[in-house]
Amino acid sequence: MPDTPRTHRRRRVFRPLPLAAAGALITAAAVALPQLTPDASAATTLRGYADGRGVKIGAAVGDTPLTSDSSYTTVLDREFNSVTAENAMKWDAVEPTRGSFNWAAADRLVAHAQAHHQGVRGHTLAWYSQLPSWLRNGNFSVSELSSILKSHIDTEVGRYKGKVYAWDVINEAFNEDGSMRSSLWQTKLGTGYIANALRWAHAADPAAKLYINDYNIEADNAKSDSLYSLAKQLLADGVPLNGIGFQSHFVVGGVPSSMKANLKRFSDLGLEVSVTELDIRIPLPASAAELAQQSADYKTASENCLGVARCAGVTVWGITDKYSWVPGTFSGYGAALPYNESYAPKPAYTGLSNGLNPNA
Repeated sequence: MPDTPRTHRRRRVFRPLPLAAAGALITAAAVALPQLTPDASAATTLRGYADGRGVKIGAAVGDTPLTSDSSYTTVLDREFNSVTAENAMKWDAVEPTRGSFNWAAADRLVAHAQAHHQGVRGHTLAWYSQLPSWLRNGNFSVSELSSILKSHIDTEVGRYKGKVYAWDVINEAFNEDGSMRSSLWQTKLGTGYIANALRWAHAADPAAKLYINDYNIEADNAKSDSLYSLAKQLLADGVPLNGIGFQSHFVVGGVPSSMKANLKRFSDLGLEVSVTELDIRIPLPASAAELAQQSADYKTASENCLGVARCAGVTVWGITDKYSWVPGTFSGYGAALPYNESYAPKPAYTGLSNGLNPNA
């Protein structure tokens, strides 16, 4: 079953499951979940397997649980060697009013990562969504808007120079048919904004890996074909593009059969490939069979990346179903992450672990 195309991504906010749905999910999980307690040895954690292979295993991190939930940070620090800011580095978060910056949440995440020897993926610099109202409604001229984008990239990338190993510079620039998405940037600046943004980000931090990130590009399809053509042209033009991020928001049973071959063709261009936002949603309540399939899907998705040259790693979009964005965005779906709401590892944890473990 292919992933459902999304025409708009809402802000990822923490919405606990409705009580009835949560109860049904917990009941199903209780039946299906063996007592999976990750070995206390660092070598047998997700992080241990990833470290052993020289790749990243990351998680998207929300500021609320980071600052208020010790169970969350315990799992985060034990299992993951990389973090991505779920919302804290987006434009509306860091510059809600023009010229007035709020770096508190982003700084907290970077400081936490440094204290726990985790890398940081920056997310995201140029996106059509989660823009502050002053920017959305500003009716700026082409030159003004270009200057604003450059200043934003200079400021944010410059602030975290040497502290962020990779940036999602361009996020979700394509429609499902492969055409360019209509956005503030595309409409006013044209496709050339992509090359400019990459050049500006490189100038601000020459050591950071610079990515184009998108969803529904995991399969060989019209959208990934257009991205491939763009990436090939950018490289031919000497633009500092280093990698492609494959978000991988899947429906259970929906990992594309062409995923590995598709990632390989981007890798063959000399680009890093990363799974950047992996989650696998299930219709609620989740059955034991669906949880088992989800486990297999996590293993397959991670192996599809790790089996390709220049795979930099895998990031899951969250840790626990307790804080997942899925139920609030996809009605009737949930149970998308490796840990349940009580921080018990699900079969998905084992699938992901086996995908990272070369000896599994």
